[in-house]
Amino acid sequence: MIFWILLGLVAFAFWKVSQHYNYWTNRGIKQRKQIYFLGDNASVFLRQESFFDMMKRLYETFPNERYFGMYQGTIPTLTIRDPEIIKLVTVKEFDHFLNHRPFVPDGVDLLWSKNLFALRDTEWREMRSTLSPSFTSSKMKHIFSLMTECADDYVNYFLKQKKPIDIELKDVTTRYTNDIIATAAFGIKCDSINEQTNEFYVMGKKVTTFTLLRSITFFMYSIIPSFCKAINLKLFPDDIYNFFMKLIKDTIQTRETQRIVRPDMINLLIEARKGKKNDDTSNGVIDTGFATVQESSIHTNPTKSKQELTDVDIAAQAMIFFFAGFDSVSTLMYFMGYELVVNPDVQKRLQEEIDETLRECNGKLTYEALMKMEYMDMVVCETLRKWPAAIGTDRVCSKPFTIDPVNPGENPVDLKPGDVVFVPIVGIHRDPKYYPNPDTFDPERFSSDNKGNIKPYTYMPFGLGPRNCIGSRFAILETKTIIFSMLSKFDFIATDKTQIPIKLSKKSFNIVGEKGMWIGLKPRAK
Repeated sequence: MIFWILLGLVAFAFWKVSQHYNYWTNRGIKQRKQIYFLGDNASVFLRQESFFDMMKRLYETFPNERYFGMYQGTIPTLTIRDPEIIKLVTVKEFDHFLNHRPFVPDGVDLLWSKNLFALRDTEWREMRSTLSPSFTSSKMKHIFSLMTECADDYVNYFLKQKKPIDIELKDVTTRYTNDIIATAAFGIKCDSINEQTNEFYVMGKKVTTFTLLRSITFFMYSIIPSFCKAINLKLFPDDIYNFFMKLIKDTIQTRETQRIVRPDMINLLIEARKGKKNDDTSNGVIDTGFATVQESSIHTNPTKSKQELTDVDIAAQAMIFFFAGFDSVSTLMYFMGYELVVNPDVQKRLQEEIDETLRECNGKLTYEALMKMEYMDMVVCETLRKWPAAIGTDRVCSKPFTIDPVNPGENPVDLKPGDVVFVPIVGIHRDPKYYPNPDTFDPERFSSDNKGNIKPYTYMPFGLGPRNCIGSRFAILETKTIIFSMLSKFDFIATDKTQIPIKLSKKSFNIVGEKGMWIGLKPRAK
């Protein structure tokens, strides 16, 4: 008797699970066959393919659909392929899709739940409005000299080698982005190329590296979020929390006691805590490039915050800026370096533009001169298309919303509060319908004659709508600065260690080559 009861319970549990993983099929929406509990992320979790390759393959599974269903672990997610629906979700009907899905359960990791990416509704609007003045084009012009100084330090370091040398791009670019963030955001001078184990860099690596344990933790959030909350499973260890809290408290104390004022993110947050407004206009200042996302009016008309900012609030913004800037920007530089190696004609043309720019500004690069470089911008834009650091972006439905049928066989899709919608950026960027020969690196897609032909809502390296990436100008500027400085003195060349074509690592959640990315630096002939 007990056997039959247990067998019945097992059968019932199996039926409940199978019903859960037929969520989209039962609504007339196509989906793949699922591995229970792991969902479409199974191949990534089992280290059979990279997240980048998984999402690209998943997108290509349903070439004729405007949307399809997938499962992030146990979470049903509607994945959108159609630019018109993407427009509705990210811009036109933004009030129905205000927030991101909370990757970390509320109340588990304080620094994560308080950062700009994770904040929701009114708290997010207030924080975004507070931070927006830190990232205008005029602010970028102010910090440009800090970036060029840092880039020159790296060039001089490699020039001292006096011979062709091999470098691993991920290592070099993360050190550079670390130093830029340290000086431009926190007022801290770092020299990570000479001081290889400085605390700021070591902590940056710790924050952004998805170890096996952190990857498992991340997937557990998708599979059993309630259990993770019950056991208080944190994404970041306590030493990271302590580092950022101490950094912020020490910085605030130093600035207030010594009356130091710097035009950076920390200063804006300190001023906001005092109730001061930070208005910033960028009239007449050249913007950073075609890929730059524009701020929504809801960010440029800030309202007075209802809650005073705490040290934890400020530390959380510092951490997310560090998290986003340290790895994602270095990813852009990483793949740009790779594409310049395997496309020497592109590299040569870019160097010719660099040389001409230096002649025009008498050997001293200016912000305006860098921003006027058309081919530089084309190369950056094409790198962001082919290798977007943000593989996709999500939104959570906050009000009932219906996607009306358009194609034969479609039914209305009624979304309810809490439903998750996902935009597969990498899939759309590699779709031949929008970008012919999408695996070919072709900067001409973004020439002045061609970029106007790009279909709206099919190019989104920094996201779309009011929830786009706040740091797009910062990312583009620091990338152009270091690439300009390096190519003015070196040729990027392939070596015996260079993997061509590159294959993405299946063991890392970050987008990296399975063998790293080694290139040679060959001093240019004078």
